Amino acid sequence: MKNNITGNNLIETGYSEGKILGLALDILKANFTDIEEKELLVLFKKVKDYPESFLDDPVLNALATAMIEEANAPKDETIELVSHARPYAVFGPDYIEEGARNQMNIAMKLPVAVAGALMPDAHQGYGLPIGGVLATKNAIIPYGVGVDIGCRMALSIFDIPEKHYFGKDAMYKRELIAFTKFGAGREFRGLERAEHEVLDNEDFNSTTFLKNLHGKAWAQLGTSGGGNHFVEWGIIDFAERDEVLNIDKGRYVALLTHSGSRGLGATIAGHYTKLAKDICKLPKEAANLAYLDLNTAEGQEYWIAMNLAGDYASACHEVIHKRLTKAIGAKVLAKVENHHNFAWKELINDEEVIVHRKGATPAGKGVMGIIPGSMTAPGFLVRGKGETSAINSASHGAGRQMSRTKAIQSITKSDMKAILKDHNVTLIGAGIDEAPMAYKDIHKVMAAQTELVDVVAKFEPKMVRMADDGSRED
Repeated sequence: MKNNITGNNLIETGYSEGKILGLALDILKANFTDIEEKELLVLFKKVKDYPESFLDDPVLNALATAMIEEANAPKDETIELVSHARPYAVFGPDYIEEGARNQMNIAMKLPVAVAGALMPDAHQGYGLPIGGVLATKNAIIPYGVGVDIGCRMALSIFDIPEKHYFGKDAMYKRELIAFTKFGAGREFRGLERAEHEVLDNEDFNSTTFLKNLHGKAWAQLGTSGGGNHFVEWGIIDFAERDEVLNIDKGRYVALLTHSGSRGLGATIAGHYTKLAKDICKLPKEAANLAYLDLNTAEGQEYWIAMNLAGDYASACHEVIHKRLTKAIGAKVLAKVENHHNFAWKELINDEEVIVHRKGATPAGKGVMGIIPGSMTAPGFLVRGKGETSAINSASHGAGRQMSRTKAIQSITKSDMKAILKDHNVTLIGAGIDEAPMAYKDIHKVMAAQTELVDVVAKFEPKMVRMADDGSRED
């Protein structure tokens, strides 16, 4: 007689769709035609449950061997991306390169992705594009935060009218050089070192890894690093009185700084990115978006380390501003600070999510921020409008339109000197890779985000100090 056992019959006994099921059906068809179906199902269930007992069976050994090999084969632990990228808002689409869009599309296919947005200064980065905002469900992406954790802008507005700045270039230059330090790995030594309560933060003792970074953090406290980081004197123009800041209409001397968490943040980023990639296996195109579940020890460790690095970056700015404010004998009328390269716990549709802002500024309703242009282009003091489609965000600057390599290849020193002279800007340090021409037009970028922020005042750089060793952001 012929047995009528089907794949569904075998699935009911514990088999799964796939090669093993096909092999079992082939063996049934070729070798078992005169045995009752009930007995056959019992037999094949035994093979499924105890394949090692059938390795010496001349008919069933091939099936048993295949089962054992499949059970012992290394499992593919790759986490699949969803088939279609979730929709996201794009601001200033005409100014955003394809590479940044492609990276954002991949990010929006992560199974933990909830919402996203691209700011008008967006350009290609590692993992999440710079200028990308990504909200995730209970997951933190180290490379979605970035290498320079908690990088920020800080602005001090002084009680010095514009007219008292001019003619004192030598003094401002002297103090700027005396109280700032630039370059990858640069540190203060001995009595130069600053003290700050952040160094007493108990989170430094939360892991051996962080404890071992305390010395580096102390040595670099108040330094600015390399890349696009700067400390600059400038004039800030309030076209009308601002009640919130209590500043009258007028033009004032101001200090603007841009830097982050230095070696502390870079080391944290490197360590936890590697850990995330070991734990969270993603397809090759999404590998740099490896994430840590916040319910795991590793996720909690990174969250603590990231927040510590953010506090440390803020402390670095505080040290610089206090030293330079004292050096020029000024009174601070108002101070505004905002950061990017960070992740926040926020609500979207009443659900808590983790919002990563990789080179994007928080711009919730009423939240103050600073959006710089370049060393010759103005920056803008802004107040957020709380636009939900932008996930309460805005750009963190003009954004690069030219890679560092392309800038070095296409811009000459004489080009850079000419534009600095045209704008009456004194530059201390900085390579051609930071030339103003390497950046997008800040006016176009601001025009593309009128839905996101209101401009409160305009900052005009006058004396800029940057690293002159060609080092990247660290």
